[in-house]
Amino acid sequence: MADTASLTKSSQEIPLGNYQTNLSFIVDTPKQKAVKITLIFFQTNNESELLNLIHAQFAQSLAAKAQEQCINDFYVINPAAWGHYSVALRDALLGVQAKLVEVHLSNIHQREAFRHHSYLQDIAQGVICGLGAKGYNMALNYWLDSVSW
Repeated sequence: MADTASLTKSSQEIPLGNYQTNLSFIVDTPKQKAVKITLIFFQTNNESELLNLIHAQFAQSLAAKAQEQCINDFYVINPAAWGHYSVALRDALLGVQAKLVEVHLSNIHQREAFRHHSYLQDIAQGVICGLGAKGYNMALNYWLDSVSW
């Protein structure tokens, strides 16, 4: 695997509090653990773009595994509102047998009742909510700790 991290700019506005939206601090985590990984950051307001990325990444991983390259795909996903209603996102993640940790910046259980349920919570290895952007780092650390290097 590559020892670089790819970053894309996020334009998503987060109206609930003062959350850090610059995720560049996450890139330092693998360096601190001295591992070689590729991080792909992706933000979109278009659900079909996210679904296409999930399927494209799965196809790329299958091709790499066919060439006997060591590939492990782990997802750290903040589905935002899609977590509350998107069966398509759930089906896509199930279809590619995604290993995922669901992250929400706000505590969804302190918000409106319809936000208390997520269509991903029962297929995720874990759910982190209410800890702001630190949740992303916690999820990445979970995956880094779960792999035998």
